[in-house]
Formats: sequence, structure tokens, C-alpha cells
Amino acid sequence: MSKVKIGIIGGSGLDDPHLLENRQEKSVVTPFGKPSDVLVTGTIKDVDCVLLARHGRKHDIAPSAVNYRANVWALKEEGCTHLVVTTACGSLQESIHPGDIVLIDDFIDRTTKRKQSFYDGTLNEFQGISHVPMNEPFCPLLRTMLAASIKSLGYSFRERGTMITIEGPRFSTRAESRLWRQWRADVVNMSTVPEVVLAKEAGLLYASLALVTDYDSWRDDYEAVHVELAVKTFKDNAAKACKVFLHAIPRIAEKDWSNFISKNKEVARCSIMK
Repeated sequence: MSKVKIGIIGGSGLDDPHLLENRQEKSVVTPFGKPSDVLVTGTIKDVDCVLLARHGRKHDIAPSAVNYRANVWALKEEGCTHLVVTTACGSLQESIHPGDIVLIDDFIDRTTKRKQSFYDGTLNEFQGISHVPMNEPFCPLLRTMLAASIKSLGYSFRERGTMITIEGPRFSTRAESRLWRQWRADVVNMSTVPEVVLAKEAGLLYASLALVTDYDSWRDDYEAVHVELAVKTFKDNAAKACKVFLHAIPRIAEKDWSNFISKNKEVARCSIMK
């Protein structure tokens, strides 16, 4: 049975000192540069975990400036087998309300500036081109286990949804937001890509709690998204996410993930064309 170690990537509000026991901070540098902040190691009910603030603990790193490769690589090198992450997002659908959680299962990529692969010649052992499959970017079993915990806690959520990731840091125009709806996207954010792609290349099992802060700008009868509104709702959502992690992570660790981990690593290995 493979030992489980959970990497947690979150935004503002998830650096809760009560989330991890036995906390220690660790500064690292990767072949791809420095991650967004120190790694905070510790445990949740005896399960080894590593917490990383995606935008830095002061939230001073813009979405396109996040060193996603360094973040994922640092957690991989720390021995993480799973990544469970949070991301703030806007709703593109009437039925998805601010305060809801969406367990996204697919994405549309509208970013333009971000490095999406470890395979750029930086590392000798990472040579070639990775044509990693994205038909199933999020681990379905990990999503199912998170869903069970969310249900147990009684939070409003959607078991699946499509995320559209935009470059940012600006929010969508009204025309863009209405276009994303026509594309049948459910929520919009600025951080799922390339994080989920890099996790797949690294052979890590990945799932994301999309925390809905607002309706995006498509609605005429609702206050348009702005920073103050988004931050207020995200703080409330972050408290929910912490409770989900505290409930779910011990249960995730009880399962034998050996076959899933091996399969994910094999998919990553077989995706390389040299």
C-alpha cells in the first residue's frame, strides 16, 4: 500500500494555523525557480500534508506571474502523491450560486502566457515533448471522496463542472462572460491552467474545489464582480474548504491508492515523444 502525502494549494484564507498540526516552514528552490512561498509541512489527523499558498501568503503574485512549474515540482519533490487545491471562481450559470463549491471535472484554456510543461530541456531526465492526455484531467475517485465529505458537511455543491481559465488579472467583460456561457462553461477563474496540466505530467492525482465568489459579469440584474465582493465571499468559502479538507483527508489516506498512483505515473511516462 503506497503511503499517501497530500499537497494542498490554496489562495487567501487557507493559511489557517489550525488546519495543520506540527507545522514547520521549509524554503525550497526548484530547477524551475522558487515556488510562490515557503512549503508548510504538517499533518491532518496523522496524515502527512504540505500546504502552499498559490499567490503567496500576502496574495501578492498575479495569476500569470505564479510559477506554477516550481509550485508543482516542489510538492512532487516533497513526496506528495495527491494535490487537492482550491480556486476562487465566478459562476456562469444561474443554478450555481455564490458560496457554492464546484468539483470541476473539465476545463477550457483561454490563457496565452504560461509555461504548461516541464519538458523544455531544463532537466536531463525530462527530455522530449509531453503530449499528456487531458481527457480526464481531474482524478475521478479523488473528486468522489471529496464529494462525500462535502455532502456529510451539508454544503451546497455541484459534483461536476467545466472551468474556463482566463489570463487575468482583469475580470471578464460582459461580452466575454456571455460567450463563456454559450460555450457551456460553468465557472471561470485564472489559475486552473496550467496547474492541472503540470500535475498530470508529474504523475500526481489532482482535484480542485472551485469556490464560487460571485456571478460573473453576464448578469444585468446582479452586482458585477469586483475585488471587495470576491474577497468577502472567498473568506467564507475558505472556511468551508478547510472543514472539507479536515474531513476528507483522513478518509483519503485510508484508501489503497497504489494502482491509481502507478497508473498516473505510467500515463505521464507514456506521453513522452523523444
